[in-house]
Amino acid sequence: MDMKQNRVVVRAPATVANLVCGFDVLGLALDHPYDRIAITLLDERVIRIVHDDEYGLPTDPEKNVMGVALLALLEEVKEAVGFDVVCTKGIRPGSGIGSSAAGAAGAVVGANKLLGNRFSKNDLIRFAMEGEKIASGARHADNVAPAIYGGITLIRSMEGPDIVQIPFPELYVTIIHPQIEVKTSDARQILKTSVELKDAVHQWGNVAGLVSGLFLKDYELIGRSLEDVIVEPQRCILIPGFAEVKKDSIRAGALGGGISGSGPSLFMLSKDASVAADVEIMAKERYYKIGLPVLTYISKVNEYGVQEEVMPIVGAVS
Repeated sequence: MDMKQNRVVVRAPATVANLVCGFDVLGLALDHPYDRIAITLLDERVIRIVHDDEYGLPTDPEKNVMGVALLALLEEVKEAVGFDVVCTKGIRPGSGIGSSAAGAAGAVVGANKLLGNRFSKNDLIRFAMEGEKIASGARHADNVAPAIYGGITLIRSMEGPDIVQIPFPELYVTIIHPQIEVKTSDARQILKTSVELKDAVHQWGNVAGLVSGLFLKDYELIGRSLEDVIVEPQRCILIPGFAEVKKDSIRAGALGGGISGSGPSLFMLSKDASVAADVEIMAKERYYKIGLPVLTYISKVNEYGVQEEVMPIVGAVS
């Protein structure tokens, strides 16, 4: 084994999936929070995982999202190599902002770096989706695609997969995480297996409008298109205070928003930082009134996805 680098540390970002109307096909990456994942290349066919955090996640590679994603990657590697993985999670599991996707995406991006970047981003998404499958029960890319590509992504097709990066104007994201847990697998089970044609037509219009608004940097069109008539009406009952927070956020100036992934986090998009901060204050006040603890974050859209953490040079003169 002749690799130039045997250890890498990456930051894997949180993500927002669906973007209200784009169930399983739209997602964006956040600057923070993020997971920090250190990966060491080994010269034996083994994967060892350590979680340096408080969440008690499994370390058996076949039961861990990072391990499953790396096992999928290793199926396409001929050399006798393996990985030591140490993960410090900054993204709370079950928060609805892509905790499992960050682990899977960060692991395969870091491993690929150690292997000389032999795999494409779409290959890495294929591997990471295997990790997502054990977390949610389904292979989906609306979190891992933006985590790996950065920015806002459209999954046109799972075959390939076929990923489209969408240009976007300056956007600020307010994440509102009421302290309850909604499992992705449970949130999927409550969804209807069929929809009425009129609702499907309505939804297609919103998806097309949202993508067009992002391309055109048309904030009003973005706001009008952030509407979901299929999934949100079913899932919002799992999140206390959802309707009130969404209504108050728009009143505070947000373009719109909704459930992040399967919840329980909400996200609201704003075109400037001051409005995003007003939304954060309002949400905290709303949840304080109903006696439910809440975590909040304000972030710009992360344009780069998983990135190698570059350590400062000791003694460097600035």
